[in-house]
Amino acid sequence: MQNLKLPITISPTRSAQRRLVCEGVFKFSEMTRLLAISEMRSEQVQVSAKFDVDERGLTVMSGTASALVALTCQRCNELFDSKLKVEFTFSPAKNEEAAENIPSYYDVIELDENGEVNLRELVEEELILMIPLIPRHDIKDCSADADSVWGELPEELEKPNPFDVLKQLK
Repeated sequence: MQNLKLPITISPTRSAQRRLVCEGVFKFSEMTRLLAISEMRSEQVQVSAKFDVDERGLTVMSGTASALVALTCQRCNELFDSKLKVEFTFSPAKNEEAAENIPSYYDVIELDENGEVNLRELVEEELILMIPLIPRHDIKDCSADADSVWGELPEELEKPNPFDVLKQLK
């Protein structure tokens, strides 16, 4: 399969009328916000987008995006590779009033003044949302202190009850 460069902006309405399917790549180096929180492990972000009209007559843009990035483990502070893969389904709206009429099973995107959406920014935002809040290795792969206890407390010896003194006073 040849990796075609995708358009940065696209008109969802015109694309849906033609039932357009776009498969291609964006350069990872152009996604500055994603690069600010991760390091690139591949030169490209794979994207597949399909434009269609649903049974209600709404324009629908759905697809997938994937990229290989390096994240910093929050336990050991070392980099580890992570595959980000996201599926999305959007319906464009011209303004807030039109957005209120779109069903909740679609995510709403707002069109710019030309009736287009920035496909690269949209994919970048979706990939950023896939990054874990606290990125970390699997515990077996992490070089952090292995003596740490995660989720289980050690069994303690029986301690004397401090209120036993009051029983003696009775």
